[in-house]
Amino acid sequence: MVISTPHPYTQNPFGTTISADDICNTLSFFDSWEDRYQYIIDLGKELPPIDDSYKDEEHIVRGCQSQVWIDSVYSEGTLWFQADSDAFIVKGLLGVVLAAYNGKAPGDILSFDIEEYFNNLGLMGHLSQTRGNGLRAMVKKIISVAQLTD
Repeated sequence: MVISTPHPYTQNPFGTTISADDICNTLSFFDSWEDRYQYIIDLGKELPPIDDSYKDEEHIVRGCQSQVWIDSVYSEGTLWFQADSDAFIVKGLLGVVLAAYNGKAPGDILSFDIEEYFNNLGLMGHLSQTRGNGLRAMVKKIISVAQLTD
């Protein structure tokens, strides 16, 4: 959807008040992965809920172990995303992803090195294979939206 007036998605803290750098810096303070997981779960609690009308086949992310939905709007040259999941840790992972992509121009989304970001977080080595695949499926959905908009 393309809009020209401010949209509620622009109020999502991920990508605005919570950036990818913020998440990297905060995670670096924790010594244990148990504490890092708790921080990621807490991030998920800050994820605004997606309207139930978007919890449908069009918005579901295929390849995730849990149910995940992503919706997007294009406003004033930037893409804004809203997402939700039925699993706490996945909501947190959505926050991690949205911190990198939300409120960015499609070209910036496409040029962002998400693998380097995940490496800086040390994330992929601490997720199960199915969670890692789900995380990549979330990224793939966002990238496909950016490609269609660019």
